[in-house]
Amino acid sequence: MDAQCMASKQGDVAMPIHPTTQAHPVSRFDVLLERARQLPAVDVAVCYPLTRVALEGALESASCGLIRPILVGPQDAIAQLAKTENLDIRQCERIEAANEAEAARTSVALCRSRRASALMKGSLHTDEFLRPVMSKETGLRTLRRISHTFVMETPAYSRILLITDAAINILPSLEDKVDIVQNAIDLAHVLGVPEPKVAILSAVETVHSSILSTIHAAALCKMAERGQIKGGILDGPLAFDTAVSPEAMRIKHLTSSVAGQADIVVVPDLESGNMLAKQLEYLGGASLAGIVTGAAVPIILTSRADSAKTRMTSAAVASLMHAGEELIVA
Repeated sequence: MDAQCMASKQGDVAMPIHPTTQAHPVSRFDVLLERARQLPAVDVAVCYPLTRVALEGALESASCGLIRPILVGPQDAIAQLAKTENLDIRQCERIEAANEAEAARTSVALCRSRRASALMKGSLHTDEFLRPVMSKETGLRTLRRISHTFVMETPAYSRILLITDAAINILPSLEDKVDIVQNAIDLAHVLGVPEPKVAILSAVETVHSSILSTIHAAALCKMAERGQIKGGILDGPLAFDTAVSPEAMRIKHLTSSVAGQADIVVVPDLESGNMLAKQLEYLGGASLAGIVTGAAVPIILTSRADSAKTRMTSAAVASLMHAGEELIVA
């Protein structure tokens, strides 16, 4: 079996993804991958996989038993790419789509008809990919606002960290953030965190009328107290250092059940979130997965520059989401 499919044998598949004190801790992403591999493979519409990493990510996910890819795009070009990169697509279902826009529409239609249970972005631009997803008439919208979450594992932090929203909602309103927070909490539950700690980020830890993110943070925390947001523990405003560092919390004399140990950080806007996530990835050595929640099906949304391993980890998260939805329905 591919080495990337091998999970550590230390602990069973239900092992929590919170901190470990072992000298050589088990990768929490390996634990997620192993949990997902115990589930039936999910039919996934892979939209326009016209680069090596896009196609390879789908095929590696299939080889690990996570997904059954449906390759949507110009089939002659996909076949030529597979031949050039020595990738085997013979076991994949394939559906012709002449260009990016047609591939996106066809992939969404496969999910609406339940022929596919999840959607994966290939090598097309995010705007083109999401346009049919967001359609009110023919898309994958629900009563929830659709939002994106990065699922991150970094050597500098002792737990998996969820960052939202860094890819879809540009300047979310307070009402938007209610759904963004709830989507992330629900995802954390699926990943094995029963009561995630949610840090609402700003530049400071006190409420200032001139800093809108602090106002949003205070309101979101009060809404959680009143049951308008459920399933997590919220605190904010918190700066990023106090959200993840117990030492920063101590120095700043904060008393908080979230500070220093956040499972989820909610950023003020897309720009700050995108910068934070990419800094952790490129300078902090973080591994990541990208997933869209709040839609009718899990959507695997990664950057065109992301590796095949990132796409495979994202597929594992989508598989766990799909299984969680089935359990709720049942």
